[in-house]
Amino acid sequence: MIFLIIVIILAIVVVSTCVKIVPQAHSFVIERLGAYKETWSVGLHFKIPFLDRVARRVNLKEQVADFEPQPVITRDNVTMQIDTIIFYQITDPKLYAYGVENPIVAIKNLTATTLRNIVGDLELDETLTSRETINARMRTELDVATDPWGIKVNRVELKNIIPPRDIQEAMEKQMRAEREKREQILRAEGEKKSAILIAEGNKEAAILNADAEKQKRILEAEGEAEAILKVQQATADGIRVIKEAGADQSVLTLKSLEAFAAAADGQATKIIIPSEIQGIAGTVKALAEVIKD
Repeated sequence: MIFLIIVIILAIVVVSTCVKIVPQAHSFVIERLGAYKETWSVGLHFKIPFLDRVARRVNLKEQVADFEPQPVITRDNVTMQIDTIIFYQITDPKLYAYGVENPIVAIKNLTATTLRNIVGDLELDETLTSRETINARMRTELDVATDPWGIKVNRVELKNIIPPRDIQEAMEKQMRAEREKREQILRAEGEKKSAILIAEGNKEAAILNADAEKQKRILEAEGEAEAILKVQQATADGIRVIKEAGADQSVLTLKSLEAFAAAADGQATKIIIPSEIQGIAGTVKALAEVIKD
């Protein structure tokens, strides 16, 4: 009875070990008697006890490999440190399991040699400004090289490019000089614009002052002309009224004398009177004396 219980327990344990569940985004590589049998995908699977075994569990998610900086020499003999990040994904579990002994180490070494080959054809300035070009070339070459291993390289990024210390100092000095140059240019442009605005303001002010003076003189001239016109109109109206009243030449002459008196207005020291008006004035004075007598 005890033996039977032990056999049942062993059978249950063996059966439980033969039942396998493959989780999402994973694959199992199965071997039978040491030879590749099949690849299990997601789901429930059974294997033959003592004959089948799970040779490798493969993660099908996209993975990241961050490699430490590698010394690289440019075409102009500058040694710099460059570290890379590889984004890869396993597409064929069988090739991944049997293609290369250590895929990550193989990708690391392949990345280092590919990077040296690419940067070796570039100068320092080109290396610093050609990240996208280097990334694209490395991705293409690594993808081709890792295809027999069942690995697809989706993306390659240069994380850091570290030139030698003396070159870093020279670059910092150059950048500082460029910043100072841009600052001086901006300051000069600001002063130039300020001077232009001030000059334009003075010009507009001068134009406005000239226009105001012009308008003032025009208004004064128009006022004087209007005053003269009104005086002339009043004189003409007075003469017309005198003529309509039947005044003779003597009356007109007297009116002329009054006009001369008004013109003098007590301010003139000498008034020249025409001879005709002088004769009339004498006649008027004689008549006044006769009437008085």
